Amino acid sequence: MRTARTAAAVIAVVALAAGCSSSGGKDDEGAGDEGGGSGGKAAGTPRLKIAMITHSGEGDTFWDIVQNGAEEAAKKDNVEFLYSNDKEGKGQAELVQTAIDKKVDGIVVTLAKPQAMRAVLGKAKQAGIPVVTINSGGEFSTRFGALGHIGQDETVAGEAVGDELDRRGRKKALCVIHEQGNVSLEQRCAGVKETFGGSVENLNVDGTNQPGAQSSISAKLQATKGIDAVVTLGAPVAAVSVKAKEDAGSKAEIDTFDLNAEVVRRLEAGEVGFAVDQQPYLQGYLAIDELWLYETNANVLGGGKPVLTGPAVVTAKDVPKLEKFTARGTR
Repeated sequence: MRTARTAAAVIAVVALAAGCSSSGGKDDEGAGDEGGGSGGKAAGTPRLKIAMITHSGEGDTFWDIVQNGAEEAAKKDNVEFLYSNDKEGKGQAELVQTAIDKKVDGIVVTLAKPQAMRAVLGKAKQAGIPVVTINSGGEFSTRFGALGHIGQDETVAGEAVGDELDRRGRKKALCVIHEQGNVSLEQRCAGVKETFGGSVENLNVDGTNQPGAQSSISAKLQATKGIDAVVTLGAPVAAVSVKAKEDAGSKAEIDTFDLNAEVVRRLEAGEVGFAVDQQPYLQGYLAIDELWLYETNANVLGGGKPVLTGPAVVTAKDVPKLEKFTARGTR
């Protein structure tokens, strides 16, 4: 079963990457240009207003990449794009209600804390506003009335990490959860435990408080002997863990979910062993595209089944082909 799901994920990543290879994104200065995927001219369809509401905490660069993809698709599709975020489930639900009150034409939302979102997504359905979920909580997506989900299977991604740790001969891993209560992060660590031949211990830290997170990881490395791998669940926490490792005098390898420009630099420098890429740019881009296609042509991607954007294990050998994309904020 795990092999079949993993194969499906790989196939989806290849297909999606091929389908989006002509999208130019933003140039190296971070500004859109007419040479990008939109060709400098918006679609001739009626102007739409689409809101994206995520569970992002402050300073998480992952969501910058998601927004870059969404903004590029919005420019192409003649869409007014509205973004907001709140790491607390109640606050995120209130932002969704605000979008409903604005009578938007579509909503993109994450389900990191799904039960907090159930009622308000029911209100969106009652209001006739189509919803696409991205990134987290995919198993709740259609149950809560969404057209479908775009992201990676977090359990499969975790299992891929467990396999990679085995391949590297690791024996004792620390899995760092940077947002307590986020179901997707918990699934990642559970996936690691499923396939890793060694032992895995979870550590909860506050990802929005980097000094505090660094101190907690360092203290754990000092207190628990034998940890030879630290698995972080977001790119910003990887950099924090590199510093914590230095503070603790540890020899543990730092590995991470997700990419950003700093993680790519640290892969090249040998400070991070590997990263798991779920292609956040695609998540933002395809979500806007799906809602535009639904509104203008009644299309639904994947027949309502999850559209997978990952996982893919990235190592130092992949850096040359990724650097220019991470520098411009599209990988």
